[in-house]
Amino acid sequence: MLLLAAAGTVSGPGAPTSRPPSFPGNPGLENGVAAVRGAQRAVGVQNYLEEAAERLKSVVPVKFVISSRTDAGVHALSNAAHLDVQRRSGQPPFSPEVLTQALNTHLKHPAIRVLQAFRVHSDFHARYAATSRTYLYRLATGCPRPDQLSVFERNRCWALRADYLDVAAMQEAAQHLLGTHDFSAFQSAGSPSTSSVRTLRRASVSPDPASPFVLPQESRRLRFWTLEFESQSFLYRQVRRMTAILVAVGLGTLTPTEVKVILESRDPLGRHQTRVAPAHGLFLKSVLYEGLKDLAGNPSCAQQENQGPEGRETPGQPEDLRRETSDPKAGGLE
Repeated sequence: MLLLAAAGTVSGPGAPTSRPPSFPGNPGLENGVAAVRGAQRAVGVQNYLEEAAERLKSVVPVKFVISSRTDAGVHALSNAAHLDVQRRSGQPPFSPEVLTQALNTHLKHPAIRVLQAFRVHSDFHARYAATSRTYLYRLATGCPRPDQLSVFERNRCWALRADYLDVAAMQEAAQHLLGTHDFSAFQSAGSPSTSSVRTLRRASVSPDPASPFVLPQESRRLRFWTLEFESQSFLYRQVRRMTAILVAVGLGTLTPTEVKVILESRDPLGRHQTRVAPAHGLFLKSVLYEGLKDLAGNPSCAQQENQGPEGRETPGQPEDLRRETSDPKAGGLE
């Protein structure tokens, strides 16, 4: 069994088996649904990887099991997935290096790249074996109009009209979310989870270094911020809904104390918690596994870049808070 690492911001008895599990995403490769139009089949990272894996000529079809599934428009700096490759009798298993090269050769999406493959135990499971998942959300302030943000940043952050965020208040509000709670108030409809109890280990708000894509004269006006959340697992759209609430605190619409009230309400349909931050500002930063230290310093497994008009949510106005709809992406976890 092998573990894959990839980048991009989209067994039978007697036969040797290779199992690659993990792949990360870059500031751009979407995990999950990348395009949905009418009655067409949804196409995502998993589809492209499995199509490339067909060229490995496995005895049985290769299926990827992804650690974290995301909505269209969400980027993956680090994700993970496992798979088994069963070769014909007498053929040796693929080495991690050969498997990495072969998948990259046959990947048809320009925004997906396999970084590394790791051999793991046959009972490894990319989703259930994960001990930590970290998401980051990027914000930009001082952007009254969408065209005032660099074209290279427009699908990498949530551009806010406001020049100022009360970061201290946001940090205070984030403290109410830390620990083990019922996060029903931050869960979107359609979640496959049987329990809404999660343990949030880290929630931070900090300045982001100046973007290399912003001109010097623009950097005096624009400021970038990063929100980071770490947990073993998250509910469907939990991070984007927590982000929307914390931004409301930063803008003065809510107080830190009200965030605690919202959390304790366990009501996902309340006035404020139905807001969802745009998908294009969210990045799956890392997925970690016990005993796989190499993944800690190198994004888990496959990076992806969300390219093409169908592969992401279309950004609206700079402060585009999206209300819940009744049609969530089935199977998505963020």
